[in-house]
Amino acid sequence: MATLQVSLCSSSCSLRKTKYTLHTPQFKSSNLNVPNLLVEDLSHKNGVPTLKTTSSSTREIEKKIFTNSSQPSSSSEAVRQLYAILEIVADRVEMHKNIGAQRDNWNQLLLNSVNGMTMTASIIAALGAINGSINNGANLLALKLSSSILYLAATGILLVMNKIQPSQLAEEQRNASRLFKQLHEEIKTTLALTNPIASIDVNNAMQKVLALDKAYPLPLLGVMLEKFPPIVKPAVWWPQAKSEHKRVEMGKNGWNEKLEEEMKEIEELVKRKDYAEYVRLSNVVLKVNKLLAICGPLLTSLAAIGSCFTGSPCFGSWPAILGASFGAFATVVNSLEHGGQIGMVFEMYRSSAGFYKHMEEMIESNLEESEVDKRENGELFEVKTALLLGRSLSELRELANSSSLSSRIRKAEEEFASKLF
Repeated sequence: MATLQVSLCSSSCSLRKTKYTLHTPQFKSSNLNVPNLLVEDLSHKNGVPTLKTTSSSTREIEKKIFTNSSQPSSSSEAVRQLYAILEIVADRVEMHKNIGAQRDNWNQLLLNSVNGMTMTASIIAALGAINGSINNGANLLALKLSSSILYLAATGILLVMNKIQPSQLAEEQRNASRLFKQLHEEIKTTLALTNPIASIDVNNAMQKVLALDKAYPLPLLGVMLEKFPPIVKPAVWWPQAKSEHKRVEMGKNGWNEKLEEEMKEIEELVKRKDYAEYVRLSNVVLKVNKLLAICGPLLTSLAAIGSCFTGSPCFGSWPAILGASFGAFATVVNSLEHGGQIGMVFEMYRSSAGFYKHMEEMIESNLEESEVDKRENGELFEVKTALLLGRSLSELRELANSSSLSSRIRKAEEEFASKLF
């Protein structure tokens, strides 16, 4: 009987072992590359196999991940700063756009008001001359006072308008809005293509924002641009730096001797023809604007004086002629100056001269950089230059060849570098 119990117990134990053997998971080798994970032992806790790993390399990886997640890098900080500058630039675009529309409204409203006052005063002066001829003293005095007051008010408003030049102010803000939009897209391109973002990218963006703020100020008092400068200078909206270094990983960075010579010729042609032409045009428009700015208030002042002496026997009919005709002339002059937006034309020519000055400095800064790898990519720079001048690559190369030293004898027949304006 004892022998039978021992036999049954041994059979039961062997069956349990066989059951455990059948249900034990088989760990097969895998092609996955798990770095340095070493399995030390398999233990069954509550019938479930557990994988224990005590690798030192695993602990090092976890430590690096924790360190990188807990300490932000300088690149991520620069990205946040650049995004902050991007938001400020977008706000600047809206500010200059709104102020430009406001100052354009100033020009229209003030011009209409001045012309209305001037024409009304001229008509009143003519009526005063008629009343003077029929010796109606009371009516004549009222008409003389009304005409003189209107002329004096128009003279005061004209002096303010000629000082601030509302049409030029509006053009300044339009240019600023366009250039801030351009800077906005440039920062977006930097964020998309440059990796990693460095502090120099943030500094360059800040310098460009400050240069634009200086070139196109918002307030009128204190920092307003001189509307009648003694010497015409081009608009400068870029930071005055030696060169702009850009990351490009190429052998010669797209540059060769032929391209350098081509860029030198383009730079000389832009400086000699396009830049000089727009500076000349700016000077011509400035002189016309000065003349009209002096004539308008002068004519209304003479008309006011004529209105005061209308009907006086000492001067005869001359005061009436001054009061009526000079008022009409003043209306014509004001319409030419502010209706024709001569100040806006001057600012447009000045900005065009600044555009060519910027191109000249952009080419010069790249050519003066001794380390070719720090220049802007040569092929990309050639394409950009051609598009800025409104030309194809073949036209740009032909232009450089025609402007070479051997062909500079025909300077009078030389064409402008730009086809845009």
